[in-house]
Amino acid sequence: MDAANLDVAVYGQVLHDLARVNRWTFTARPVLAFLARAVGDAGGFSMLDVGFGHGDTLRAVARWATRRGIAARLAGVDLNPASEDLARGATPEGMDISYATGDYADQDGPFDFIVSSQVAHHMSDAQLDRFVQHMEHTARRGWMIGDLHRHRFAYHGFPLLARAMGVHRIVREDGQLSIARSLRPGEWPDALARAGLAQGTACVERRFPFRISVERTYGR
Repeated sequence: MDAANLDVAVYGQVLHDLARVNRWTFTARPVLAFLARAVGDAGGFSMLDVGFGHGDTLRAVARWATRRGIAARLAGVDLNPASEDLARGATPEGMDISYATGDYADQDGPFDFIVSSQVAHHMSDAQLDRFVQHMEHTARRGWMIGDLHRHRFAYHGFPLLARAMGVHRIVREDGQLSIARSLRPGEWPDALARAGLAQGTACVERRFPFRISVERTYGR
């Protein structure tokens, strides 16, 4: 799905199906749990979602904030220009989310929180280092990376789930490849140390089902 020459219509179907998979595998839940701990029930916040795809995580956060009466300035950035129109089209009127195409480092900030969901496994080591360093230096209150957990059961089980859901072939194949490229919980501390974070600076937690949440909070 990262191919530059992928037809826009096909890309739209892939994102739509991937959003379905995300709902059934609770992809937004770790982000909401992180915000619940970091924000609480009082006060507003701003958040940048890096690699928003279909925008489903941002919409989940918007609904979460609305239910709690929390003012939230939500923005997303994605490298694929097709994502912007697709995510905006899937966002109900009145849901104030800003979508943009480009690099996360070029977005107007600062933001209280920077998050990403299922993006880190697409990055090279150097790209992940740069991303972690950028979040550490620019997020005012914290950051969070939600990603896949490389696990044998998930690797072999995902194609079965994807077939049962009737999702696009690219989602089935890309999903299995993504699991193979992701890190295990015990590998994240070394990845964070490579980016310059001291041991214990960020919290690495396993999340159901076969997810990893890397979280960092602070006050600035």
